[in-house]
Amino acid sequence: MTRPVLLIGGMDSSGGAGIARDLLAVHDAGLTARVAVTAVTAQTDRKVLAVDPVSPDLLAAQMEAALEEGVGAIKIGALCNAGLVRTVAARLPDVPVVLDPVLCSSSGHVLLEPQGIQALLELLLPRTSVLTPNLPELTALKSVLGMAPASECVDVIKALLDRGCQSVLLKGGHNGHSTYSTDILYQASCSPLSFRSMRYPFDLRGTGCQLASGLAAALADGQPLPDAVKAARRGLEERFRKAGEGCATASA
Repeated sequence: MTRPVLLIGGMDSSGGAGIARDLLAVHDAGLTARVAVTAVTAQTDRKVLAVDPVSPDLLAAQMEAALEEGVGAIKIGALCNAGLVRTVAARLPDVPVVLDPVLCSSSGHVLLEPQGIQALLELLLPRTSVLTPNLPELTALKSVLGMAPASECVDVIKALLDRGCQSVLLKGGHNGHSTYSTDILYQASCSPLSFRSMRYPFDLRGTGCQLASGLAAALADGQPLPDAVKAARRGLEERFRKAGEGCATASA
C-alpha cells in the first residue's frame, strides 16, 4: 500500500495555489495526504493581502503528528522565514523530498526572506531529491549562490547539484517565446532529459504547486524519477485541457 504524501506549505485563501492546490494534485494521483501548514495567507488571484507565518513550534508539532505513521514522500512549498526552514530541515525523514522554492507569489509578494533563502540552500538543498524552480526563481538564486547576474542557467543548476541537491527540474512555463512549454530534468552525471508539451494561450495559478505535488505523489508510489515527472506533467496538462475547453464553451 502506498504511503501518504506530506504537504508542507501555506494556505491560500483563494484556493488557487499552496496547500489547497497540493491536496487536489495528490487526490487526483490517487493518494492520500498529510498536511503541515507554514502560513495562513489572505490573497486573491491578483494580489496578496496578508501573510501570517505559524510559529516554529506549531510547525514542528504538525510535522510530528503527520509523520507518526510514516509517509512515502514530502513536498515542500512556501516556508516564509529561516526559522521555519530550520524546523522542517531538522525533522525530514529518509523519503523522497520535492522542494518547490516558493520565493514570491504570482503577484510578486515576497514569500521567503533572504535569510530564509540562505537557510534553504544550506539546510534543505542537501536533503532534496528534486528541486523544481521556474526561470525567475532560478535567476533569483544566482545572487544567493554568489554568482554573476549573467550566469547561464546550466551553471546555476550545476552549483545547486554541487551543493548536494540530487536533481533539478527546471520548469519552462515562463519562457513565453516558444510554442511549447519544456521542462528539463538535470541530474548529476546524467544527460538532461526534456519534457515538452503544447503551450496554452492562457495562464493558470498554482501550476508549480500542482507539478511538484504530483511529482511527490508519483515518487511516493515508487515510480522512477523520469516516469514521475511524466505523471505529474500529465496531471497538469489535463487541467489545462479542461480549462481550455471551458474557455471555448464560454466564448461560444
